[in-house]
Amino acid sequence: MEKVVSRRGLLRQTLGTAGLAFGQPPAQEKRNVLFIVVDDLRPELGCYGNRVVKTPNIDRLARRGVTFTRAYCQQSVCTPSRTSFLTGLRPDTTKVIDNGRGEFRQILPDVVTLPQFFRQQGYETRGLGKVFGEGLNDPKAWSVPLWPDGIAGMQYVDLEKWSRVPVAEKSRTPVPTLEWEKRESSQAPEVPDNALQDGQVAERAVQALREMRGKPFFLAVGFLKPHLPFVAPKKYFDLYSPREIPEPPYSFPPKGAPEVALHPWVELRGYTDIPKKGPLPAGKARELIHGYYAATSYADAQVGKVLGELDRLNLSSRTAVVLLGDNGWHLGEHDLWVKTTNFEFDTRVPLIFSGAGMPAQGVRAPGLVEFVDIYPTLCDLCGCSPPKELEGLSMAPLLAEPARKWKKAAFSQFPRPFAPKRAGDGMGYTMRTERYRYTEWRMPGQTQNAVELYDHEKDPFETVNVAGRPENRTPLAQLQKTLQDGWRAALPPGIDKP
Repeated sequence: MEKVVSRRGLLRQTLGTAGLAFGQPPAQEKRNVLFIVVDDLRPELGCYGNRVVKTPNIDRLARRGVTFTRAYCQQSVCTPSRTSFLTGLRPDTTKVIDNGRGEFRQILPDVVTLPQFFRQQGYETRGLGKVFGEGLNDPKAWSVPLWPDGIAGMQYVDLEKWSRVPVAEKSRTPVPTLEWEKRESSQAPEVPDNALQDGQVAERAVQALREMRGKPFFLAVGFLKPHLPFVAPKKYFDLYSPREIPEPPYSFPPKGAPEVALHPWVELRGYTDIPKKGPLPAGKARELIHGYYAATSYADAQVGKVLGELDRLNLSSRTAVVLLGDNGWHLGEHDLWVKTTNFEFDTRVPLIFSGAGMPAQGVRAPGLVEFVDIYPTLCDLCGCSPPKELEGLSMAPLLAEPARKWKKAAFSQFPRPFAPKRAGDGMGYTMRTERYRYTEWRMPGQTQNAVELYDHEKDPFETVNVAGRPENRTPLAQLQKTLQDGWRAALPPGIDKP
């Protein structure tokens, strides 16, 4: 009979005596946590192999820690994803399945969020920028009020000028400028970084580090970019020549994909230079990717300011740093833009653990991991016992042994309306295994689920749905069972099932 060990026991078993300091630092040397979340950041980074985008600060962070190459969010839109990783619970548990349903405490009034947990452990907890979601907050999480508290979508700092812009015109160009009289121009503004919110968030994070340096802290820093609109100071656009910006590969829907798997990229079509229907104008895809890259480089620079101050204050050796993007993003692949699908481009996300407690540095971990795993991992890094109700698994053994085999599958989901204005009537459940992506769309009133199967060994861009091919009957049946058995059954062998 296979011996079953607890998840905490697995950590001890993996790390051995020398690793116990990694899992349980002495009380007088409590590890700090710097938690950085970047909005709509997909793994379009140098440390993930992109040779065009310029992200030197995030790449430097990766060289100090472990980069997870196959990490997946639980839902590919910001509020459900953030709710999931900040509670350690999956969307079917939180009941937060779209951006309009962000009040998780209405369903789970006693849930302990990640920063709230650290506050209970005696840490000073602070949040800056977009953490829980746009305009959302959890006051129980913070020792001091979140900044900005309750300000939704604050993309610009010049509020007086912003107030003069007609409501219908506030978000109508994908590369707006701060000079609103020139809003049809694609020229970016020549302004300092702190003319935009992310620059101010970075400055406030630097100040917070100085103020908290003498006590254990949990600092959450949420950057808005590269979320639409692609606003960034001109110098970040100037980092790129339009000629080097790639056109999206495979800019057509996957062959054989059900209609419910796709969407009309509504989030992008509200801008004046984007058609309400149909394809983009010639050259527009490259312009959008240019804007995304510029906004990514701007966010990277803000990350660098925070990390630089961590080094300057000699805090890096006792601070665990985690950096993630809240969901993936399509840049024209599959003829899709933005997020809100179950495809690889939307569910796969960047995730880097770095700083204090990293037995391995500058390495990649290819095992399948999920965002619900972040909460228990940080608990282990800081020597705390995580809440029992968490629905993830600590990745601490992978930090010590990045190449080890891990989960059988990573699970995500996304709702679709069955009828107009009835969001959430149906749900698409998707699962990434070592080789396949398997998706079921469970829609009310339909006698049979719509099914997708993509073979990543032969088709890494998910261009052909092969669910109906006779040669795939056996793997299809196995994947159906794995999805039905759920995430507990997909944990590594020999671990107790929470």
